[in-house]
Amino acid sequence: MSSLVGYYRVSTRKQQQSGLGLEGQQAAVKDYARGQDARLLAEYTEVETGKISDRPELTKAIAHAKRARAVLVVAKLDRLARNVAFTSALLESGVEFIACDNPHANRLTIHILAAVAEDEARRISERTKAALAAAKRRGVKLGASRPECRNLTDEARRRGAEAGAAVVKQQADEAYTDLVEFVKSLRPAFSYRQIADILNMRGERTRRGKAWTDVAVMRVSRRLGILQ
Repeated sequence: MSSLVGYYRVSTRKQQQSGLGLEGQQAAVKDYARGQDARLLAEYTEVETGKISDRPELTKAIAHAKRARAVLVVAKLDRLARNVAFTSALLESGVEFIACDNPHANRLTIHILAAVAEDEARRISERTKAALAAAKRRGVKLGASRPECRNLTDEARRRGAEAGAAVVKQQADEAYTDLVEFVKSLRPAFSYRQIADILNMRGERTRRGKAWTDVAVMRVSRRLGILQ
């Protein structure tokens, strides 16, 4: 039996509370799971408004799907896939993906959508460069030519190293973002060893696909700031 992780999106909190749109998405994913004789491991619902690019629930869903070697499932591809943040997150994660309304849409489809978004970004970049060049011809000082931007080499190098370390930490943190609240609810009533046993019984795995140990739980807890 294959495993699935469901991801839903509603535009406003009012829509989430009323069930408008959400119930239809949930029904589509559950029908798909039954039709594929698959197990729905978890469901994540994103409440999104406007052009928000930060999608914490999508991050959790991807992390869960990757660790569980599961497929990420959404009810409808159209609105989700046109969002650049969603497209980028899927491509970078490497997680397998299915849309109930278009089960043939796969990573190739997402690649095409990403290529369209990338082309638009390139066009915007070209227009920006042209505008900057025109400003420079008019005598406007830009970038490093500005006095306040000189002699920052050492500082820039330090900030670059810090930024690189932050990216590595962020990637490690995001792998377990869906487990934070669950582990918090178990500490300090349960020991690290007991929490590891509970995670293993739930079928959870570390981001490297291994069984949980007390040491792994302790390290992840400290990294994510979960109280000891």
